[in-house]
Amino acid sequence: MKKSILNFLIPICCSFFFASFSFSQTVYEPIHSSVYNFLNRMAEKGIVVFHDEIRPVSRKYIAEKLIQVKDNEDKIIAKDLTSVEKKELEFYLKDFGIELKQLEAQGLTTEHHSVPYRQQTATGIPQTTILSSDPYSRWRLFSYQDSLFQLNASPILGYEMGTKGGTRYSHRWNGVSLYGYLSNSLGFNFRFWDNSESGTTIDKTKSFSPATGVIIAKGAASNIQYSEVNMNIAYDWKGVDISIGKDFLNWGYGQSGLLVLSDKAPSFPFVRLDINPTSWLRFNYVHAWLNSDVIDSTLSYSTFIPGTERVILRDKYFASHTLTLVPSKGLAISMGESVIYSDKDEILYWMPIMFFRLADHYLSDKGGNNAGSNSQFFLGVSSRDQVKNTHLYGTLFIDEITIEGLFDPKKQRNQFGFTVGGSVTDLPVDNLTLTAEFTKIFPYVYTHYIPTETYQNAGYVMGHWMGNNADLVYYAADYRFLRGFRATLWGEYVRKGGQGPEQGQYTQPQPPFLYGVRTNYSYLGVEIKYEITHELFARLQYQSTEISKQQPDLSYKNSRLNEFYIAFYYGIL
Repeated sequence: MKKSILNFLIPICCSFFFASFSFSQTVYEPIHSSVYNFLNRMAEKGIVVFHDEIRPVSRKYIAEKLIQVKDNEDKIIAKDLTSVEKKELEFYLKDFGIELKQLEAQGLTTEHHSVPYRQQTATGIPQTTILSSDPYSRWRLFSYQDSLFQLNASPILGYEMGTKGGTRYSHRWNGVSLYGYLSNSLGFNFRFWDNSESGTTIDKTKSFSPATGVIIAKGAASNIQYSEVNMNIAYDWKGVDISIGKDFLNWGYGQSGLLVLSDKAPSFPFVRLDINPTSWLRFNYVHAWLNSDVIDSTLSYSTFIPGTERVILRDKYFASHTLTLVPSKGLAISMGESVIYSDKDEILYWMPIMFFRLADHYLSDKGGNNAGSNSQFFLGVSSRDQVKNTHLYGTLFIDEITIEGLFDPKKQRNQFGFTVGGSVTDLPVDNLTLTAEFTKIFPYVYTHYIPTETYQNAGYVMGHWMGNNADLVYYAADYRFLRGFRATLWGEYVRKGGQGPEQGQYTQPQPPFLYGVRTNYSYLGVEIKYEITHELFARLQYQSTEISKQQPDLSYKNSRLNEFYIAFYYGIL
């Protein structure tokens, strides 16, 4: 299959260019790391300003924020950390010891703010740690450090068992995670794990669930097996980060799901650019390669085995850019645009500051909508500690909008979704966080009549897991008893309407919200989780789901599903 030379030359050229001028390295912290929750609370209390509108963020940036929390604690007049938060801070300082040492070498911190070292690391003298604590008192499976190279490796091991709908269920996974730094130019991380789920009630499609979608490698009636791999290679050059990787990308805020980019779809390969020229302006650009799941019948061909065929899929791409403004402390306003396009790589979508919508008009000049791409606009607002100890946030995702439809109901064809939510920490009780959230997604958001231009990767929506023509109310209470030991009580109510044919998205007026056969879901759950030491977890979960399906006579038929799981695992996925 003929590939655009851009697929290969641009990432390589960018890498060598930035490598030649780089000053420090970048390693991204996995999006499910517990340090994000800690720094979110610190920002919510006004102790630090934490920019995580787009995740993952780098370990060095996290280390900078941990230093700022430590600085606050050392001040005579400081915002109070609870006793649990003080222990959490020391816990994370140990985990980010390498990055703190790098910042110290750059003069961005002092030894007073660094982790107390178990032993002093002499410059240029290699140190190897195997199944013991590293120089920063953090236990490692394997760690190596010298003046030019650092490498940390951890196992990924886990086993979960429980019952789902009264039948037994189990999930085991195993793999490896590693990250490190090379000289002053290169940072890298790699995570790989195999999975096996067993039970007669396995959710094989994971189509209406916040769980990440999977690409099944081997399946049977009561077992599925699949793998996942995420990696990044990155450079940092004077506030400009560029990376090449395959990973999850999150955009915006939301406890019950993310409208723009979430971890619902499997991770995908991309080139990422982050520019942070000032404290009040940030810019992000991503170009990605997606799995279209659409067979190209013109390029597929027969093999030498009778009845078999070599299958070629259509090319599918994603590009996105975001501008974030910080007009005042704690307030961030993000504006972004994205485009899904297919069949061939286009240089216009490789231009970070190009207006994608106008690029689409140029590229589809003679073919109209049939030759065009699928573009989106989005807006996010985050306010932290402007109301004491409170985080208020909202996201607007616009897939299609008609100006005349805003004023004339007969011409209405507005396909968008929004989330509004807020959380409050330590009010009225220390170590307690309360969250409430509402999300509404109108019909036909994320869809497209051209199958290679849907807002999906590998058949899973890249935004909110519940899809379009649905809304939800979410609430949660999270309490931290000890360092690493927390309990979360949560509830959720979802209304999901029907899914009409794709051509319906172009009718005016479009079908009303919640059209078609409706299903209501009421969730109530509790999770108890303990990070015993770095990356070693125990987890207990219970969830009760009441499903109410509308019948042809408009009545509802109810059913209930109870789930209970216990899990032990090592490694952050």
